[in-house]
Amino acid sequence: MVQMPVELVQAVIDILKGSRKMVKLALCEALQFSALVVPLLVVTLEFAAVVWHVRSSAMPSGDAYAPYWLIVATSVAYVTTVALLVWVPMKYLIFQKRRFLIGRKKWRPVALAYVILSTLPCFAFLIASAEVQISSGLRHNAFTELPVSLVLLSLICIDITERIRQCRLTGEVHPPQRDADIPSSLLTSVVHSADLNFRPDSNGTIPSHSLSGNPGRQYSSGPMAQPTILPVYYPPQYVSGPLRFLSASDCRAEVFVDGFLFWLDTVEMVRAAMHPIVFYSRWVFPIYISSYLSVLRVVIMPGNPLLATLGIALQDVPFLFIRIGLVAIFGFVTPLLYLVKNLLLSLAFFYFNFVTKLKIFNTQRLF
Repeated sequence: MVQMPVELVQAVIDILKGSRKMVKLALCEALQFSALVVPLLVVTLEFAAVVWHVRSSAMPSGDAYAPYWLIVATSVAYVTTVALLVWVPMKYLIFQKRRFLIGRKKWRPVALAYVILSTLPCFAFLIASAEVQISSGLRHNAFTELPVSLVLLSLICIDITERIRQCRLTGEVHPPQRDADIPSSLLTSVVHSADLNFRPDSNGTIPSHSLSGNPGRQYSSGPMAQPTILPVYYPPQYVSGPLRFLSASDCRAEVFVDGFLFWLDTVEMVRAAMHPIVFYSRWVFPIYISSYLSVLRVVIMPGNPLLATLGIALQDVPFLFIRIGLVAIFGFVTPLLYLVKNLLLSLAFFYFNFVTKLKIFNTQRLF
């Protein structure tokens, strides 16, 4: 048997690795480009159909197809212009690793471009279709399912591909290889500084040390030492025995779960706008505007500390007041569960982040 040279084997392995990376890159780019183009074309076609229906009802003898084809041609021209002048150059700069796009890793330029170039026009066409039908007194299409679902599904697709493209899609992913964008089992451990075996300085503090690897943190060594909250990574616990397959866990699968859970509240709010009695009323405007503002959260990296504040400011608080108005006027067109969710999350955020820091809540002074 002829033994292949080591250099040839290594070259074949490098080619196979490169081909896998190219397939993964092509798949991600195809999904993202489809998410950019398909919702725009579908929503504009539906809007053109609404305009044609309204115009044909108003002028039966006139040419009702002229505005229809004008809207279709405009949408195709817009998609082509955006793809050639914005999307492709932006992707080229990202692949060239330009620092102003990927250097700080606190925001996602692809997601920002998508919500401006695709989501914003789609929501504008949805609002325009409602206004056209309300003004004409006709009720032709309330955008019940396909267009709105495509818009939201494309948002989820952009979010998931941006988070999972940093991971390898074959083989296992060990905890040290987890990317910063991938959800991890980061838990919080309460460590009493009195249990740390360090010699205190003369001023009563422990020298700079941190279990999490951040130097410069000091811990009190007094008798009333307060517990210090330190981040600790806990390895996944597996079930032994015949049921060990139930403990299967992979961060790449968690990306899909987290991606869909991230959008549930926005999906339900937009679904409430598709109800006929809501869609053919002026309430469709604040619903779509607030939903678009909540979509802007996807621009921030998943691990960014600002994400919690933006979630309250752009989603829970506006959605709370809108849902209260919807329930008061139209009844339970939106589930009560989401109204309670918005209320509890808003109250918990303000209470634990602001109210508990007031001096009156400092219970240590009472003992």
